[in-house]
Amino acid sequence: MPAPILLTRPAGAPRQTLADYVAAGGYAALRAALGGEPAAVLAAVEAAGLRGRGGAAFPTARKWRLAATTAAPRKHVVANGGEHEPGSDKDKHLVERYPHAVLEGLALCAFATGASRGWLYLIEDMVGPLASAEAALAEARDAGFLGPAAAGSTFALDVAIHRAPTTYVAGEESAAIDAIEGGPGKPRKKPPYPGEHGIHGEPTTVNNVETLAHVPFIVREGPAAYRALGTAESPGTMLFTLPERFVRPGVCEVAFGTTWRELLLGVGGGLRSGGAIRAIQPAMSCAFLGAEHLDVPIAHETLRPLGTSPGCGGVHVIEVGEDPLPRLLEIARFFMAEQCGQCPPCRMETNQFAHVLQGVAAGKGPGYAEQIRKVAAFTRGKGHCSLIEMAAAPILSALELFADDLARAAGAGRA
Repeated sequence: MPAPILLTRPAGAPRQTLADYVAAGGYAALRAALGGEPAAVLAAVEAAGLRGRGGAAFPTARKWRLAATTAAPRKHVVANGGEHEPGSDKDKHLVERYPHAVLEGLALCAFATGASRGWLYLIEDMVGPLASAEAALAEARDAGFLGPAAAGSTFALDVAIHRAPTTYVAGEESAAIDAIEGGPGKPRKKPPYPGEHGIHGEPTTVNNVETLAHVPFIVREGPAAYRALGTAESPGTMLFTLPERFVRPGVCEVAFGTTWRELLLGVGGGLRSGGAIRAIQPAMSCAFLGAEHLDVPIAHETLRPLGTSPGCGGVHVIEVGEDPLPRLLEIARFFMAEQCGQCPPCRMETNQFAHVLQGVAAGKGPGYAEQIRKVAAFTRGKGHCSLIEMAAAPILSALELFADDLARAAGAGRA
């Protein structure tokens, strides 16, 4: 398994300071880039094949190019750390432990897109990451890597922290823009896209903090070195969060192409219970995989045909002998509680999923699968954001994977 390129420090090591980061090659990419043309940075990111790590996996260079080619007197970059999906801790971990990788990536994105204003968008209750980000910003400014003459160049970049609402939808890119403008942090209908019309109507590039943290390596070492990790369509590495039920839980980094077996049984050490894995859910918003997929490589091109994706890497598993219904109820209730309320189809779908699954748990008999599928088909693609699809994907896959369990529950009744 290739060596990771982000988590280079042993577990339990202290936060990476500016001195630590610079000693490891930090800010060398920014210095080099500022001596050249912005287009060269964008070209390197495009050649590296970097995709977003927030869950959608959108090609990073395509998003950057939209902002770079949109004329405006001022542009913005947002490092989105609005992580609120249960089971995912990788953004918090990255900002708290490796904040300068995020800041350098943000600065490189700003240079490539012509932005002069940057934002670190972090949930207001992220105490540790917020403190680390504030310290890192002060360190970077004092050292001259940010400010009116970044790294001694003519490039100016002002970066501020914005404290985001503690809601799931506030992590969506247009919701982040709404929150930064002073709104409640609700998604907006697209188009227009943020790269054309973002914060205060100005071009804005919004990237997950992990996405930005990959950029310094790409610019410093070159696209070929980045593509030496991972697969052809899914180059590089990704952070995953393994839950406490694993022998070695927490945030880990593996190259794309690593199998689920290598991640869960190798890196994670298997389940503390000693039990076998029946199903894998890459993240709460992703469809389930069965145990027969343990040897499938983790990559977009291998998971897409199976109807799922790596998501944001907040892994959950179902053990052999474990009732899957509590997990399905947890998923349905989460999305019902976290939908923002502005799109009637989303309100209907999330409420119906929770209601129908509660009926299954109460043993109310057949018809639940048809009802869920009918609601999901009617609401598909009808919201301002992708929460409708996120809420549906795991439940629809569960109807197939856990069909016998659900039928027994619906027919037998429960206390």
